[in-house]
Amino acid sequence: MTTITTRTVEYLADGLTMIGHLALPAGADHRPAVLLGPEGMGLSDVERRRADALAELGYVALAFDLHGGRYLDGPEEMLARCLPLLADPDRMRDIGHAALDTLRAEPRTDPDRIAAVGYGTGGAIALELGRAGVDLRAIGTVNGLITGRPGEAARIRCPVWAGVGSEDPIMPPAQREAFTAEMQAAGVDWRLVVYGGALHAFHHPPVDHTTLPGVGHHPQHAQRAWHDVVDLLTECLTSAE
Repeated sequence: MTTITTRTVEYLADGLTMIGHLALPAGADHRPAVLLGPEGMGLSDVERRRADALAELGYVALAFDLHGGRYLDGPEEMLARCLPLLADPDRMRDIGHAALDTLRAEPRTDPDRIAAVGYGTGGAIALELGRAGVDLRAIGTVNGLITGRPGEAARIRCPVWAGVGSEDPIMPPAQREAFTAEMQAAGVDWRLVVYGGALHAFHHPPVDHTTLPGVGHHPQHAQRAWHDVVDLLTECLTSAE
């Protein structure tokens, strides 16, 4: 296993002190980087381990925070914070920009090779960075097929990959169709993978707290979605190396 270095990083966003998890690959050279966003509950060991796995693959990875260092394990509290956030593109962009600035400030980061990947709310934030015209090499979103303000998807300058479970009641077929129509109308290089039989947050290992209806882990598709994300990063961040 490749030796990596990890540390917590603090930064301000959305009126909160955010606590992210930065993972660095071995060496001292500039490396392509990945901004990694969590589901609506917030940053957990799941995203920290994913950031570490990305560092083992040679990326600088920052798993960013949503709730000022808190993990919201109650569905009511999570919805009370995330629903207004998802309805406010400017707030999502502010959270994303603050995390992205933190990632760019890391000396190992190659500023010309950054991708944003997120799950649920974190995926919606990744998309909003694209709609804001941020120079990214790739955007990946799982369970976060949130449409944006009319016309702003035309600012997306990179490929967009999206994954969703076929049985996800939170991102149902109508939402998927609206998302793909937005991407297509904007001329985005987009892909959508529908994982058969999977629910919302299918990628996330089982948790020991109450979840929303329609949430469930699907081990096989979780692995497949991870491989699809890694393939996206290989194609867009490292294929020219």
